[in-house]
Amino acid sequence: MINKPLKNELEQFIINKVREKRIGAKLSQKQLSEELNITLGFIGHVESPKNRAKYNINHLNKLAKIFNCAIKDFLPDPYIETFDDPQQLNKL
Repeated sequence: MINKPLKNELEQFIINKVREKRIGAKLSQKQLSEELNITLGFIGHVESPKNRAKYNINHLNKLAKIFNCAIKDFLPDPYIETFDDPQQLNKL
């Protein structure tokens, strides 16, 4: 049985962008959690590859405000190719 990643490529891309901006702004996970009004544990879970936690669209909206950027700045350009065929998804 093949182990499926806990986060897909797009989710991990977004997490990496947020982490990059957080570090660039010299914010700790604790400081970011306070800005977002969420727990420090949640940020740790999101940034850990061993956990399924991820940012949602509301988080991205708040993050864009915190980092003074657009929501699209957290997304890949061009887009990441995804599997549209459910049979392809099942093979992962």
